[in-house]
Amino acid sequence: MRPLTKSDKMLNVHSDIRGPVFEEANRLRAQGIDVLRLNTGNPGVFGFGLPESLRKALDGREDKAVAYCDLKGMPDARECICEYHKGKGFEGITPDDCFIGNGVSELVTMSMLALLSAGDEILIPSPDYSLWTNSVWLAGATPIHYVCDEEAHWYPDLADIKKKITPKTKAIVLINPNNPTGVLYPKELLLDLIDVARQNDLVIFSDEIYDRLVMDGKKHYSTAALAPDMPVVTMNGLSKSHIVCGFRCGWMVISGPSDITAEFKKSVNALCAMRLCANALMQLVIPAALGDPQSTAAMIVPGGRLYEQREACYNELIKIPGVTCVKNDAAFYIFPKLDVEKFNIHDDQQFAMDFLHAKHVMIIPGRGFSWTKPDHFRIVMLPEPERIAKAMRDLGDFLADYRQS
Repeated sequence: MRPLTKSDKMLNVHSDIRGPVFEEANRLRAQGIDVLRLNTGNPGVFGFGLPESLRKALDGREDKAVAYCDLKGMPDARECICEYHKGKGFEGITPDDCFIGNGVSELVTMSMLALLSAGDEILIPSPDYSLWTNSVWLAGATPIHYVCDEEAHWYPDLADIKKKITPKTKAIVLINPNNPTGVLYPKELLLDLIDVARQNDLVIFSDEIYDRLVMDGKKHYSTAALAPDMPVVTMNGLSKSHIVCGFRCGWMVISGPSDITAEFKKSVNALCAMRLCANALMQLVIPAALGDPQSTAAMIVPGGRLYEQREACYNELIKIPGVTCVKNDAAFYIFPKLDVEKFNIHDDQQFAMDFLHAKHVMIIPGRGFSWTKPDHFRIVMLPEPERIAKAMRDLGDFLADYRQS
């Protein structure tokens, strides 16, 4: 029998977050070496606990999740999701516009399959979260990456976006707050981005899963709330804000004129029907989570874990000669820049491997986020302040005499 070959759709699919550096870290761990894994935004493995409000929501209610539920999601959960987004300024939405999935990951892939055809193009930020780019490839379409400008606080470059729009461009993706940079987009920038989409008849996909993890008193503005006349698909969920990554609890809301979104909704509905329903057990916690903003808010103010970890990480990073970074406004990621001439870096994956072997700390090279230069890497700032600060001091020690051959 001939060897099995992979589908053409998989040729460009990659996941460096759990790619070669991750595999090497697992090999070291299998040898008994303690590796600090700063690759995945997974708070539960760093001592963050399940909020008590969610624990109580599950207690004794398991029987309610035994049967298949509505293909879009449990009605009371969708009602709460709808009310949450109305509270953020969404107009004209109902629970029927809300779709619950097994994490945002599933819904991104489903939405790309529902919208895109062979030959279509979709604008995606660089750096990006690779789920978006991979999902576009799987749909048989082509991702076109627009530049986010580090010199301008990692904001999307409007001029670059405009010059990359072609007759094939069908949509644009915004990730706000951003992963991997952790920056938050201001209202004025969002209005400019919406105007570009409006002028070019583009669907907007707005990934807002970190909207509840904004620090320093800054405010998150939802794209859909600023564009009631536009088709906007908003992604959100509980994985990060309520420490339940393993629950795979995400949703999307389709807003805008119903005559424009109707066929897309039918396609999404058909895909939801194919997978029968999302995990019903996790849906039981959605009303409790959205009714409990305090457990999240406590983490992102001075004295809270996420805030203090951000401060500890950033304050050590900026001490390292040859490393610069834009301080994140939200989430728990930062995307530092290396002086490639100082360190002679021409392969960012090799840099990550060398650091892993030397200090047993795992980071992800910039290439994992559709960044084409070998000068960036992402850090997940989830370990306790003392531990993340030590990891950054270890990075400084490593770089003190590092030059790539």
